[in-house]
Amino acid sequence: MASSLTKDSARPGTPGSEKTFFGHPRGLATLFMTEMWERFSYYGMRALLPLYLVAPGGLHLDVATATAIYSVYVSMVYLLTMPGGWFGDRVWGPRKTVAVAGGVIMLGHLTLALPSSGTFYAGLGLVAIGSGLLKANISTMVGQLYDGPSDPRRDGGFTVFYMGINLGAFAAPLIIGTIGENVNWHLGFALAALGMALGLAQFLIGSRHLSERSSVVPTPLSAEEKSSTLRKAAIWAGIAVVFYAIVGFSGHYTLNWILVPLTLLGVIVPTMVLVRIKRDKDLDRGEQSKMSAYVWFFVAAAVFWMIYDQGGSTLSIFADGSAENSIFGWEFPVSWYQSVNPVLIMALAPVFAWFWLALNRRGKEPSTIVKFGSGLVLVGASFFLFLAPLSIAEGGHKAAAMWLVAIYFVQTVGELLLSPVGLSVTTKMAPAKYASQMMGVWFLAVTAGDATTGLLSIAGVDLNKTNIVALEATLAVLAGVAVWMYRKKVKELMGDVR
Repeated sequence: MASSLTKDSARPGTPGSEKTFFGHPRGLATLFMTEMWERFSYYGMRALLPLYLVAPGGLHLDVATATAIYSVYVSMVYLLTMPGGWFGDRVWGPRKTVAVAGGVIMLGHLTLALPSSGTFYAGLGLVAIGSGLLKANISTMVGQLYDGPSDPRRDGGFTVFYMGINLGAFAAPLIIGTIGENVNWHLGFALAALGMALGLAQFLIGSRHLSERSSVVPTPLSAEEKSSTLRKAAIWAGIAVVFYAIVGFSGHYTLNWILVPLTLLGVIVPTMVLVRIKRDKDLDRGEQSKMSAYVWFFVAAAVFWMIYDQGGSTLSIFADGSAENSIFGWEFPVSWYQSVNPVLIMALAPVFAWFWLALNRRGKEPSTIVKFGSGLVLVGASFFLFLAPLSIAEGGHKAAAMWLVAIYFVQTVGELLLSPVGLSVTTKMAPAKYASQMMGVWFLAVTAGDATTGLLSIAGVDLNKTNIVALEATLAVLAGVAVWMYRKKVKELMGDVR
């Protein structure tokens, strides 16, 4: 993407004071490109992952196991954003953490590129760890480019930054997906590694444009805390090694010995975090009330992401075997469906922003609760729509590609209603004590949703069956209706937050 670099009259010493990137600090270009290439590698690999897991030329796993692996992987990426943020705050600082994260992600993709099932899962683990480290810290560095929350350019800067996410997510399936499906799976994973290498290289070259604060460790660990943390980490690592050694040498090891603990972790950790915050005696009555309201939003969001993220697993696997993946006689790779959402986000997000402003001027903008509930109803509606291609496939025919495009369209509209509102309400309702941690708590809703999908798959539930899809759709719609019905109660708990 061509950058717009112009002379700027900002105060000397301000990051990016000599030049700007579309009117923003020059460091935004560095972070924009880093995030774009990281998302290119992540979404390219993610588009290939479920297809590779079930393909005869891949790992040739059954659909339930493939869905479980995919769901556990995605849930771990979001779960690891919390320890990722902790490393940035207490060990390395945001800039060093992102540099290390980029190297770990690249190594993970290279490991995936090796033609061995034994190293494949190690590669997934490395990408998940690196993504958790990077995701938690790169947004922090975007904020550090500006003169605090009052800087009028701040919101626009984040908008430009998120465009980088969607550009990378859009291009990745078209390039990596095509090579992976049509040429060689492992070459596709290698391309993902190349994407991350490009992102890391330009991050290291352009890091001089970042704020000096990005190199600072905000609350460094004391010597005593370091030794205590290392000791605890060593103990838990030792327990895991001994346990899995016993399981392995006894001949009882199966993939579920890894999948089940990780999926349970994905459900238990979010629950524990919410309970810990809710029971904190330091919170005043108003903060306690807001946290009670926030639990509603959190549970509803988990239901949303449980269905939404199946767009990369359940829908993708369905398309692979039961859809006519062609338009006007022109066939395209299954992974291309994963480009539909980002291109719709880029097209529709400005429309939604304009629409809400127009309604707000007339005093008719829907409340946070109504938007949230509507997002849930829409994601449920997308799975009711999914029943049509499922019934076509059960009749022995292949479903048209436009059925799937329509499902992704409805899900994207639901995302635009729920996701920005969820991020906003998280920052508004966060207790002062947990102000910097609450964004990580919001991502735990994604973890809980995907972990639930993983548990269902491990239990042998076929998520491509009509009755299961209908049940999930009904659950989401009922959750949306419940949020709307109890909106007055939730509003009371929210206090002054609107």
